[in-house]
Amino acid sequence: MNTVSDHALLMDRIYRWQRRFGIYDATRKYYLLGRDPLLSGLAPPPGGCVLEIGCGTGRNLVKAARLYPQARFNGIDISQEMLTAAQAAIETAGLQDRVRLARADAANFDPQSLFGQNEYDRIFISYAVSMIPQWQRVMEAAVAGLSPGGELHIADFGDMQRLPRWFKSAVDTWLGWHHVTPRAELFEVSSELAATHGGTVGVQCLHRGFSWLVTIRKA
Repeated sequence: MNTVSDHALLMDRIYRWQRRFGIYDATRKYYLLGRDPLLSGLAPPPGGCVLEIGCGTGRNLVKAARLYPQARFNGIDISQEMLTAAQAAIETAGLQDRVRLARADAANFDPQSLFGQNEYDRIFISYAVSMIPQWQRVMEAAVAGLSPGGELHIADFGDMQRLPRWFKSAVDTWLGWHHVTPRAELFEVSSELAATHGGTVGVQCLHRGFSWLVTIRKA
Protein backbone atom coordinates (compact mmCIF):
# COMPACT_ATOMS: atom_id res chain seq x y z
CA MET A 1 0.00 0.00 0.00
CA ASN A 2 1.49 3.38 -0.97
CA THR A 3 1.79 6.52 1.14
CA VAL A 4 -1.10 8.26 -0.58
CA SER A 5 -3.45 5.36 0.13
CA ASP A 6 -2.31 5.23 3.75
CA HIS A 7 -3.06 8.92 4.21
CA ALA A 8 -6.46 8.59 2.54
CA LEU A 9 -7.41 5.72 4.81
CA LEU A 10 -6.23 7.67 7.85
CA MET A 11 -8.40 10.64 6.91
CA ASP A 12 -11.40 8.38 6.38
CA ARG A 13 -10.88 6.80 9.81
CA ILE A 14 -10.61 10.20 11.48
CA TYR A 15 -13.70 11.68 9.87
CA ARG A 16 -16.05 8.72 9.39
CA TRP A 17 -18.02 9.09 12.63
CA GLN A 18 -17.60 12.85 12.88
CA ARG A 19 -19.17 13.22 9.45
CA ARG A 20 -22.04 10.80 10.05
CA PHE A 21 -23.05 12.30 13.39
CA GLY A 22 -22.60 15.92 12.32
CA ILE A 23 -19.78 16.55 14.79
CA TYR A 24 -17.27 18.00 12.35
CA ASP A 25 -18.96 21.27 11.38
CA ALA A 26 -20.59 21.68 14.78
CA THR A 27 -17.20 21.77 16.53
CA ARG A 28 -14.90 23.34 13.92
CA LYS A 29 -16.74 26.66 13.93
CA TYR A 30 -15.27 27.39 17.37
CA TYR A 31 -11.61 27.19 16.39
CA LEU A 32 -11.21 27.32 12.59
CA LEU A 33 -11.40 31.07 12.98
CA GLY A 34 -9.70 32.10 9.75
CA ARG A 35 -12.16 30.48 7.36
CA ASP A 36 -14.59 33.34 6.88
CA PRO A 37 -11.93 36.08 6.54
CA LEU A 38 -10.29 33.89 3.87
CA LEU A 39 -13.57 33.54 1.94
CA SER A 40 -14.28 37.25 2.19
CA GLY A 41 -10.94 38.00 0.57
CA LEU A 42 -11.22 35.62 -2.39
CA ALA A 43 -13.04 38.03 -4.73
CA PRO A 44 -12.72 35.92 -7.91
CA PRO A 45 -13.33 37.73 -11.20
CA PRO A 46 -16.77 37.31 -12.83
CA GLY A 47 -16.81 34.04 -14.74
CA GLY A 48 -13.69 32.88 -12.91
CA CYS A 49 -13.00 29.41 -11.57
CA VAL A 50 -12.02 28.65 -7.98
CA LEU A 51 -10.49 25.47 -6.52
CA GLU A 52 -10.58 24.41 -2.89
CA ILE A 53 -7.90 21.92 -1.87
CA GLY A 54 -9.11 19.81 1.04
CA CYS A 55 -12.77 20.77 0.71
CA GLY A 56 -13.94 18.64 3.66
CA THR A 57 -17.69 18.72 4.24
CA GLY A 58 -18.24 21.38 1.58
CA ARG A 59 -19.00 24.12 4.09
CA ASN A 60 -16.56 26.57 2.51
CA LEU A 61 -17.58 25.78 -1.06
CA VAL A 62 -21.26 26.37 -0.33
CA LYS A 63 -20.54 29.67 1.40
CA ALA A 64 -18.13 30.82 -1.32
CA ALA A 65 -20.54 29.90 -4.11
CA ARG A 66 -23.21 32.02 -2.42
CA LEU A 67 -20.80 34.92 -1.89
CA TYR A 68 -19.64 34.86 -5.52
CA PRO A 69 -22.57 33.76 -7.72
CA GLN A 70 -20.75 34.62 -10.94
CA ALA A 71 -17.89 32.17 -10.29
CA ARG A 72 -17.54 28.40 -10.74
CA PHE A 73 -16.04 26.13 -8.08
CA ASN A 74 -14.14 22.84 -7.91
CA GLY A 75 -13.23 20.95 -4.76
CA ILE A 76 -10.94 18.03 -4.04
CA ASP A 77 -10.37 15.95 -0.94
CA ILE A 78 -8.44 12.78 -0.23
CA SER A 79 -11.20 11.47 2.06
CA GLN A 80 -14.25 9.83 0.52
CA GLU A 81 -16.08 10.34 3.80
CA MET A 82 -15.62 14.09 3.49
CA LEU A 83 -16.63 14.11 -0.18
CA THR A 84 -19.85 12.25 0.61
CA ALA A 85 -20.75 14.96 3.11
CA ALA A 86 -19.70 17.73 0.72
CA GLN A 87 -21.78 16.39 -2.15
CA ALA A 88 -24.84 16.21 0.09
CA ALA A 89 -24.28 19.80 1.25
CA ILE A 90 -23.93 21.07 -2.30
CA GLU A 91 -27.08 19.29 -3.45
CA THR A 92 -29.04 20.57 -0.46
CA ALA A 93 -27.91 24.11 -1.35
CA GLY A 94 -28.91 23.59 -4.99
CA LEU A 95 -25.41 24.41 -6.25
CA GLN A 96 -24.69 21.32 -8.36
CA ASP A 97 -24.52 23.41 -11.53
CA ARG A 98 -21.61 25.53 -10.23
CA VAL A 99 -19.73 23.26 -7.81
CA ARG A 100 -17.97 20.04 -8.84
CA LEU A 101 -16.09 17.62 -6.60
CA ALA A 102 -13.50 14.89 -7.08
CA ARG A 103 -11.45 12.61 -4.88
CA ALA A 104 -7.76 13.37 -5.31
CA ASP A 105 -4.45 13.70 -3.51
CA ALA A 106 -3.52 17.40 -3.59
CA ALA A 107 0.16 16.48 -3.94
CA ASN A 108 -0.46 14.65 -7.20
CA PHE A 109 -3.55 15.45 -9.24
CA ASP A 110 -4.40 16.71 -12.71
CA PRO A 111 -7.21 19.32 -12.79
CA GLN A 112 -7.52 18.91 -16.54
CA SER A 113 -8.43 15.24 -16.28
CA LEU A 114 -10.70 15.75 -13.25
CA PHE A 115 -12.47 18.98 -14.18
CA GLY A 116 -11.33 19.95 -17.67
CA GLN A 117 -9.57 22.93 -16.08
CA ASN A 118 -5.99 23.96 -16.90
CA GLU A 119 -5.63 26.82 -14.42
CA TYR A 120 -7.55 28.68 -11.74
CA ASP A 121 -8.20 32.31 -10.89
CA ARG A 122 -8.27 31.47 -7.19
CA ILE A 123 -7.16 28.46 -5.17
CA PHE A 124 -7.72 28.24 -1.44
CA ILE A 125 -6.68 25.87 1.32
CA SER A 126 -8.52 26.19 4.61
CA TYR A 127 -6.91 24.43 7.59
CA ALA A 128 -5.58 21.62 5.41
CA VAL A 129 -1.93 22.65 5.04
CA SER A 130 -1.43 21.51 8.63
CA MET A 131 -2.78 18.06 7.74
CA ILE A 132 -1.02 17.42 4.43
CA PRO A 133 2.34 15.63 4.80
CA GLN A 134 3.64 17.06 1.48
CA TRP A 135 2.29 20.54 2.17
CA GLN A 136 5.14 22.44 0.51
CA ARG A 137 4.75 20.42 -2.67
CA VAL A 138 1.01 21.11 -2.62
CA MET A 139 1.58 24.85 -2.27
CA GLU A 140 4.10 24.85 -5.11
CA ALA A 141 1.68 22.99 -7.39
CA ALA A 142 -1.14 25.35 -6.41
CA VAL A 143 0.83 28.48 -7.33
CA ALA A 144 1.95 26.86 -10.58
CA GLY A 145 -1.71 26.10 -11.35
CA LEU A 146 -2.86 29.71 -11.05
CA SER A 147 -3.72 31.83 -14.06
CA PRO A 148 -1.70 35.07 -14.50
CA GLY A 149 -2.74 37.39 -11.70
CA GLY A 150 -4.37 34.48 -9.87
CA GLU A 151 -4.17 34.07 -6.11
CA LEU A 152 -3.57 31.28 -3.61
CA HIS A 153 -5.29 31.91 -0.27
CA ILE A 154 -4.41 29.91 2.85
CA ALA A 155 -5.90 29.94 6.34
CA ASP A 156 -4.39 27.75 9.03
CA PHE A 157 -3.16 27.60 12.59
CA GLY A 158 -0.40 30.06 13.48
CA ASP A 159 2.49 29.87 15.91
CA MET A 160 0.35 31.16 18.85
CA GLN A 161 3.39 32.91 20.28
CA ARG A 162 1.34 35.80 21.66
CA LEU A 163 -1.01 33.50 23.54
CA PRO A 164 -0.42 32.18 27.08
CA ARG A 165 2.08 29.34 27.14
CA TRP A 166 -0.35 26.96 28.87
CA PHE A 167 -2.96 27.63 26.19
CA LYS A 168 -0.53 27.01 23.33
CA SER A 169 0.64 23.79 24.96
CA ALA A 170 -2.92 22.55 25.40
CA VAL A 171 -3.83 23.39 21.79
CA ASP A 172 -0.68 21.73 20.42
CA THR A 173 -1.52 18.56 22.35
CA TRP A 174 -5.11 18.55 21.15
CA LEU A 175 -4.09 19.17 17.53
CA GLY A 176 -1.57 16.34 17.74
CA TRP A 177 -4.33 13.94 18.72
CA HIS A 178 -6.05 14.87 15.44
CA HIS A 179 -2.91 14.57 13.28
CA VAL A 180 -2.67 18.35 12.82
CA THR A 181 0.76 20.01 12.69
CA PRO A 182 0.85 23.83 12.47
CA ARG A 183 3.48 24.90 9.92
CA ALA A 184 5.81 27.35 11.61
CA GLU A 185 7.56 27.98 8.26
CA LEU A 186 4.35 28.88 6.41
CA PHE A 187 5.14 32.58 5.98
CA GLU A 188 8.73 31.88 4.92
CA VAL A 189 7.71 29.22 2.39
CA SER A 190 5.00 31.52 1.02
CA SER A 191 7.50 34.35 0.50
CA GLU A 192 9.89 32.02 -1.32
CA LEU A 193 7.11 30.75 -3.59
CA ALA A 194 5.96 34.26 -4.43
CA ALA A 195 9.53 35.26 -5.32
CA THR A 196 10.02 32.15 -7.46
CA HIS A 197 6.93 32.99 -9.50
CA GLY A 198 7.60 36.71 -9.67
CA GLY A 199 4.56 37.42 -7.53
CA THR A 200 3.72 39.03 -4.22
CA VAL A 201 2.70 37.74 -0.82
CA GLY A 202 0.53 39.15 1.94
CA VAL A 203 0.29 37.70 5.44
CA GLN A 204 -1.95 38.33 8.44
CA CYS A 205 -1.84 37.17 12.05
CA LEU A 206 -5.27 36.90 13.66
CA HIS A 207 -6.31 36.24 17.25
CA ARG A 208 -2.83 36.83 18.71
CA GLY A 209 -1.26 34.36 16.31
CA PHE A 210 -3.83 31.60 16.72
CA SER A 211 -4.75 31.92 13.03
CA TRP A 212 -2.59 32.83 10.05
CA LEU A 213 -3.75 34.01 6.63
CA VAL A 214 -1.58 34.01 3.50
CA THR A 215 -2.28 35.35 0.02
CA ILE A 216 0.17 34.64 -2.80
CA ARG A 217 -0.55 36.54 -5.99
CA LYS A 218 1.01 35.20 -9.17
CA ALA A 219 2.57 37.71 -11.57
